[in-house]
Amino acid sequence: MKIDDNQITFIIKVLTANVAEELAQLSGKSTTDALRDFIATKTYNVLMKPDSQLYRESPAYVVDMVEAEQSGDWARWLEV
Repeated sequence: MKIDDNQITFIIKVLTANVAEELAQLSGKSTTDALRDFIATKTYNVLMKPDSQLYRESPAYVVDMVEAEQSGDWARWLEV
């Protein structure tokens, strides 16, 4: 089944919201602040490129990428 561009955009938006919620829970920040922080990451930039297919991953997977990025563990970030 082929996913069209509108569906991909919707999936990315939902995934972004879910990642922000999970990051907020982990950090104790508000969801808005966690979203703002997430949008500033390289991980978010990758997510926004549909060709990366990162939108197919779970929120936990994306959160792991964000945590690796924030800790400067680029080897893990690339691995994830």
